[in-house]
Amino acid sequence: MRVDEIILAPLITEKVYDLIERENKLAFHVNKRANKHQIKKAIEELYKVEVIKINTLITPLGEKKAIVKLSPSDDAVDLASRLGLL
Repeated sequence: MRVDEIILAPLITEKVYDLIERENKLAFHVNKRANKHQIKKAIEELYKVEVIKINTLITPLGEKKAIVKLSPSDDAVDLASRLGLL
């Protein structure tokens, strides 16, 4: 699976906005077939950041969502603004 097939779209909600500011985390809609290792590799390649941890879940709509914690050296607010979320 190619990296551009893994990350479908960044996600921004009020809850995610709080995660960005307080916990240095971002959220993405990802391919349902992608595992955590593939998601980590794709995010690190696409956005040139270091990923510490990934939590995944399936939403009630059947979409897969990944909550990504960035390293302290990478700022989630900076990446969110580069992605046009803020």
